[in-house]
Amino acid sequence: MSYAAPVRDMVFILKELADIASVAALPGLEDANAETAQAVVEEAAKLSAEIVAPLNALGDKQPSEWREGEVVATAGFKEAFRKFAEGGWQGVVHPAEFGGQGLSKLIATPCIEMLNAANLSFALCPLLTDGAIEALLTAGSDELKARYLPKLISGKWTGTMNLTEPQAGSDLALVRSRAERAPDGSYRIFGTKIFITYGEHDMADNIIHLVLARTPDAPDGVRGISLFVVPKFIVKEDGSLGERNDVSCVSIEHKLGIKASPTAVLQFGDHGGAVGYLLGEENRGLEYMFVMMNAARFGVGLQGIGVSDAAYQKAAQYAKERVQSRPVDGAAKGAVAIIHHPDVRRMLSVMRALSEGARALAYVAAAYSDFAHRHADPEVRARHQCIYEYLVPIVKGWSTEMSLEVTSLGVQVHGGMGFIEETGAAQYYRDARILTIYEGTTAIQANDLVGRKTLRDGGAVARQLIEAIDETLSELANVETGDARSAIETMHRRLTEGRNALSAVVQFVINRGTTDPKAVYAGSVLYLKLAGIVLSGWQTARALLVAVGKHAEDPAFYGTKIATAHCFATYVLPRALALEASITSANGGEGMLALAEDQF
Repeated sequence: MSYAAPVRDMVFILKELADIASVAALPGLEDANAETAQAVVEEAAKLSAEIVAPLNALGDKQPSEWREGEVVATAGFKEAFRKFAEGGWQGVVHPAEFGGQGLSKLIATPCIEMLNAANLSFALCPLLTDGAIEALLTAGSDELKARYLPKLISGKWTGTMNLTEPQAGSDLALVRSRAERAPDGSYRIFGTKIFITYGEHDMADNIIHLVLARTPDAPDGVRGISLFVVPKFIVKEDGSLGERNDVSCVSIEHKLGIKASPTAVLQFGDHGGAVGYLLGEENRGLEYMFVMMNAARFGVGLQGIGVSDAAYQKAAQYAKERVQSRPVDGAAKGAVAIIHHPDVRRMLSVMRALSEGARALAYVAAAYSDFAHRHADPEVRARHQCIYEYLVPIVKGWSTEMSLEVTSLGVQVHGGMGFIEETGAAQYYRDARILTIYEGTTAIQANDLVGRKTLRDGGAVARQLIEAIDETLSELANVETGDARSAIETMHRRLTEGRNALSAVVQFVINRGTTDPKAVYAGSVLYLKLAGIVLSGWQTARALLVAVGKHAEDPAFYGTKIATAHCFATYVLPRALALEASITSANGGEGMLALAEDQF
């Protein structure tokens, strides 16, 4: 079975939860309405199902290959990427003045999700290019924008992020790559970068590397990092390509998953220095790189959602076909498809509930971003930007942690056949494993959530979201339940408990963040997971309210939404209470930090 995008659910979220009508009322987004979204999502679904998804298993079995400094992509990837580029998919959200479509982030979000669901390895190339585009738009000079953005947005060129070095992983203060000023105003870059996604490949005419490096007189630490544009091929004044730059691919990594995506070791400056161009101002590189990283982190969250949905679809299809054992209630004398067995049904329900809850939260976050960038009132922009920034580490951290559970359940539903590569269930599990690691581990996302997103504003944004949950709880309390009474009552009870747990943890972080930081940061990942569960539960509750009100219009679709919400309330939201207990225990982080170093 090939992947089929859940177009109906995606459009439902765009309309009912993310309020695409309000987004389309923002300046410059008048054409980004529900009708446009429907058309774009349907076309993206065709591309994903017909062109990209069929290459997924092949890429796992026949990864990209390094040959004497050149990388050859998996057979079919180059042609698929050309169709992706020709369709304008790289430029959906980017400005029309540089060749993009200028649509909302909200409309682009399901397109990104389904591309990742279809083929995670393939989708990484556009994801990194999006980050490079965002950095150029933020800090690039007019000359750099004119030279690089049209080709990047068209998909004729691709982009990379070059942060990590052998001695400098998450700690970028240890970056040693250097940039020496040249008489013509350019720079010469020297150094080694590792873990560079699509750092070398044959799918595009040029690769534009964005590289962190230090100038000779830069201050120590992260304050002395600058960001440089370093093309694989030098771009001439007329826009044509010149000679190969002094950038070489030394090797590519052999990995647990995402095997078709080449992860390169790049060497800059073996033959006199790679020509680079300063992006923005010297010593502000980390600031600009965070623009790329935030774009990429949101995209990685969508990767988690996409791979989860793909794993769910495969598991559900297998469960309907695999015949094994008689039903426990004796309803049939012979063996039945395993989907009739209660625990298989439980696993599939949890897989679906987790995926749909995370999807809804991510789409709503995208709408906040659109308001932050487009609203006419600067105060409204600032307020929405704060909420979006609070949600980014949750979308990244929670959605990817969730994907490990969902893809693992996908293997479990398959039973022994899930452990056999031919079924394809294991690939989703292996591919998902990187998502909680790259673009900042879950712990890094959690530390960001605690330090920059909760302590810095005294929990103000977190409390705004809790107040919004309170509004949904009031609606749940007042709805005429009818046939959905059990789902409504269970959701109200469990979301109330989750809301209270989140509120208590936010207060704990505020109270202890400066006096006992170890206790707070020991529970930071648990706080992130708690926030992900409760905020996804909130969006699921909102979906439940819509589904109850519209059930008669389409009983099959809305009945499924009601049942999925009931599952989320029953199996997922109760986890919030355990997480709160772990975080706010009387002795803070003592239990988590009880083992001394010599006891490990």
